[in-house]
Amino acid sequence: MKSTIVVPGNQCVKITRACTIMRPAAELYQFWRHLENLPRVIKHPATITRVSEVESRWTVSAPPGDREVSWTSLIINDEPDRLIAWRSTEDAEIPNAGSVRFEIAPGNQGTEVTVSLEYNPPGGKLGAWLAKLSGEEAGQQVADALRRFKALMETDEIPTTEGQPVGEPQKSKRAKS
Repeated sequence: MKSTIVVPGNQCVKITRACTIMRPAAELYQFWRHLENLPRVIKHPATITRVSEVESRWTVSAPPGDREVSWTSLIINDEPDRLIAWRSTEDAEIPNAGSVRFEIAPGNQGTEVTVSLEYNPPGGKLGAWLAKLSGEEAGQQVADALRRFKALMETDEIPTTEGQPVGEPQKSKRAKS
Protein backbone atom coordinates (compact mmCIF):
# COMPACT_ATOMS: atom_id res chain seq x y z
CA MET A 1 0.00 0.00 0.00
CA LYS A 2 1.44 3.36 -1.04
CA SER A 3 1.90 5.77 1.85
CA THR A 4 1.40 9.40 0.87
CA ILE A 5 0.24 12.54 2.56
CA VAL A 6 -3.46 12.83 1.74
CA VAL A 7 -4.16 16.09 3.57
CA PRO A 8 -1.77 18.87 2.59
CA GLY A 9 -0.69 20.63 5.80
CA ASN A 10 -1.06 24.19 4.55
CA GLN A 11 -4.62 23.65 3.26
CA CYS A 12 -6.17 21.47 5.94
CA VAL A 13 -8.42 22.18 8.87
CA LYS A 14 -7.42 20.44 12.12
CA ILE A 15 -9.97 19.50 14.76
CA THR A 16 -9.62 17.83 18.15
CA ARG A 17 -12.62 17.18 20.41
CA ALA A 18 -12.89 15.02 23.53
CA CYS A 19 -15.38 13.85 26.12
CA THR A 20 -15.44 11.49 29.07
CA ILE A 21 -17.84 8.55 28.86
CA MET A 22 -18.71 6.42 31.86
CA ARG A 23 -18.10 3.09 30.11
CA PRO A 24 -15.04 0.85 29.69
CA ALA A 25 -12.66 1.63 26.84
CA ALA A 26 -13.10 -1.88 25.40
CA GLU A 27 -16.85 -1.38 25.00
CA LEU A 28 -16.46 2.05 23.36
CA TYR A 29 -13.72 0.79 21.04
CA GLN A 30 -15.90 -2.15 19.93
CA PHE A 31 -18.80 0.15 19.06
CA TRP A 32 -16.52 2.47 17.08
CA ARG A 33 -14.57 -0.34 15.38
CA HIS A 34 -17.81 -1.63 13.85
CA LEU A 35 -18.01 1.35 11.52
CA GLU A 36 -21.60 0.55 10.55
CA ASN A 37 -22.56 1.80 14.06
CA LEU A 38 -21.29 5.33 13.47
CA PRO A 39 -24.31 6.65 11.51
CA ARG A 40 -26.26 6.18 14.76
CA VAL A 41 -24.26 9.02 16.35
CA ILE A 42 -23.59 11.17 13.26
CA LYS A 43 -26.42 13.69 13.07
CA HIS A 44 -26.22 14.35 9.33
CA PRO A 45 -27.12 11.55 6.92
CA ALA A 46 -24.19 9.18 6.50
CA THR A 47 -23.72 5.78 4.95
CA ILE A 48 -20.69 3.69 5.84
CA THR A 49 -20.09 0.44 4.00
CA ARG A 50 -17.38 -1.96 5.13
CA VAL A 51 -15.31 -3.14 2.17
CA SER A 52 -12.79 -5.13 4.23
CA GLU A 53 -11.40 -5.17 7.78
CA VAL A 54 -9.41 -2.01 7.03
CA GLU A 55 -11.29 -0.37 4.17
CA SER A 56 -14.68 1.34 4.17
CA ARG A 57 -16.71 3.55 1.83
CA TRP A 58 -18.22 6.72 3.31
CA THR A 59 -21.00 8.90 1.86
CA VAL A 60 -22.09 11.92 3.89
CA SER A 61 -24.02 15.13 3.36
CA ALA A 62 -21.85 18.22 3.28
CA PRO A 63 -22.45 21.93 3.05
CA PRO A 64 -23.23 23.94 1.07
CA GLY A 65 -26.70 22.73 0.23
CA ASP A 66 -26.21 19.33 1.85
CA ARG A 67 -24.69 17.77 -1.25
CA GLU A 68 -23.33 14.24 -0.91
CA VAL A 69 -19.60 13.56 -0.86
CA SER A 70 -17.91 10.16 -0.83
CA TRP A 71 -14.51 8.71 -0.12
CA THR A 72 -12.79 5.46 0.71
CA SER A 73 -11.10 5.29 4.10
CA LEU A 74 -8.30 2.99 5.23
CA ILE A 75 -7.59 2.07 8.85
CA ILE A 76 -3.84 2.61 9.15
CA ASN A 77 -3.43 1.94 12.89
CA ASP A 78 -5.61 -0.28 15.06
CA GLU A 79 -4.72 -0.86 18.71
CA PRO A 80 -7.62 -2.76 20.29
CA ASP A 81 -9.31 -0.86 23.12
CA ARG A 82 -6.93 2.12 22.63
CA LEU A 83 -6.77 3.65 19.15
CA ILE A 84 -8.18 3.62 15.63
CA ALA A 85 -6.47 5.82 13.03
CA TRP A 86 -7.48 6.26 9.40
CA ARG A 87 -6.80 8.19 6.23
CA SER A 88 -8.73 8.63 3.03
CA THR A 89 -7.43 7.27 -0.23
CA GLU A 90 -5.87 9.64 -2.75
CA ASP A 91 -9.06 9.90 -4.83
CA ALA A 92 -11.19 11.27 -1.97
CA GLU A 93 -13.50 14.20 -2.69
CA ILE A 94 -12.57 15.53 0.75
CA PRO A 95 -9.08 14.31 1.70
CA ASN A 96 -9.04 13.48 5.41
CA ALA A 97 -7.15 11.65 8.13
CA GLY A 98 -7.80 11.18 11.80
CA SER A 99 -7.88 9.07 14.90
CA VAL A 100 -10.04 8.21 17.87
CA ARG A 101 -8.31 7.42 21.17
CA PHE A 102 -9.76 5.64 24.19
CA GLU A 103 -7.86 6.35 27.42
CA ILE A 104 -8.71 5.77 31.06
CA ALA A 105 -10.04 9.05 32.46
CA PRO A 106 -8.38 10.64 35.52
CA GLY A 107 -9.30 8.87 38.74
CA ASN A 108 -10.42 5.87 36.68
CA GLN A 109 -13.73 7.69 36.13
CA GLY A 110 -14.72 6.33 32.73
CA THR A 111 -12.94 6.67 29.41
CA GLU A 112 -11.61 9.80 27.76
CA VAL A 113 -12.54 9.61 24.06
CA THR A 114 -10.57 11.98 21.81
CA VAL A 115 -11.29 12.45 18.12
CA SER A 116 -8.65 14.21 16.01
CA LEU A 117 -9.42 15.00 12.39
CA GLU A 118 -7.65 16.77 9.56
CA TYR A 119 -9.43 17.45 6.30
CA ASN A 120 -9.19 19.58 3.21
CA PRO A 121 -12.57 21.37 3.08
CA PRO A 122 -14.48 21.93 -0.14
CA GLY A 123 -13.79 25.52 -1.12
CA GLY A 124 -10.62 25.62 0.99
CA LYS A 125 -10.37 27.85 4.07
CA LEU A 126 -13.18 30.08 2.74
CA GLY A 127 -15.47 27.03 2.50
CA ALA A 128 -14.57 26.09 6.09
CA TRP A 129 -15.36 29.64 7.25
CA LEU A 130 -18.74 29.62 5.48
CA ALA A 131 -19.55 26.21 6.98
CA LYS A 132 -18.75 27.59 10.44
CA LEU A 133 -21.11 30.53 9.91
CA SER A 134 -23.92 28.17 8.89
CA GLY A 135 -23.38 25.89 11.91
CA GLU A 136 -22.17 23.07 9.64
CA GLU A 137 -18.45 23.22 10.50
CA ALA A 138 -16.81 19.83 11.01
CA GLY A 139 -15.63 20.69 14.53
CA GLN A 140 -19.23 21.34 15.55
CA GLN A 141 -20.31 18.09 13.90
CA VAL A 142 -17.58 16.09 15.68
CA ALA A 143 -18.54 17.63 19.04
CA ASP A 144 -22.21 16.81 18.38
CA ALA A 145 -21.35 13.22 17.39
CA LEU A 146 -19.32 12.80 20.60
CA ARG A 147 -22.26 14.10 22.69
CA ARG A 148 -24.59 11.66 20.93
CA PHE A 149 -22.05 8.83 21.37
CA LYS A 150 -21.79 9.61 25.09
CA ALA A 151 -25.57 9.63 25.50
CA LEU A 152 -25.99 6.38 23.59
CA MET A 153 -23.23 4.57 25.48
CA GLU A 154 -24.30 5.80 28.93
CA THR A 155 -28.10 5.63 28.59
CA ASP A 156 -28.69 3.41 25.56
CA GLU A 157 -30.55 6.23 23.79
CA ILE A 158 -29.92 9.57 22.13
CA PRO A 159 -32.06 12.43 23.47
CA THR A 160 -34.12 14.25 20.87
CA THR A 161 -36.69 17.00 20.68
CA GLU A 162 -38.25 15.61 17.50
CA GLY A 163 -42.00 15.21 17.76
CA GLN A 164 -42.27 17.41 20.83
CA PRO A 165 -44.79 20.22 20.69
CA VAL A 166 -43.56 23.78 20.57
CA GLY A 167 -45.45 26.11 22.84
CA GLU A 168 -45.67 29.84 23.01
CA PRO A 169 -43.12 31.46 25.28
CA GLN A 170 -44.55 32.13 28.70
CA LYS A 171 -45.03 35.74 29.62
CA SER A 172 -43.27 37.02 32.65
CA LYS A 173 -45.56 37.66 35.63
CA ARG A 174 -44.07 41.14 35.74
CA ALA A 175 -45.09 41.91 32.16
CA LYS A 176 -48.17 44.13 31.87
CA SER A 177 -50.79 43.38 29.26
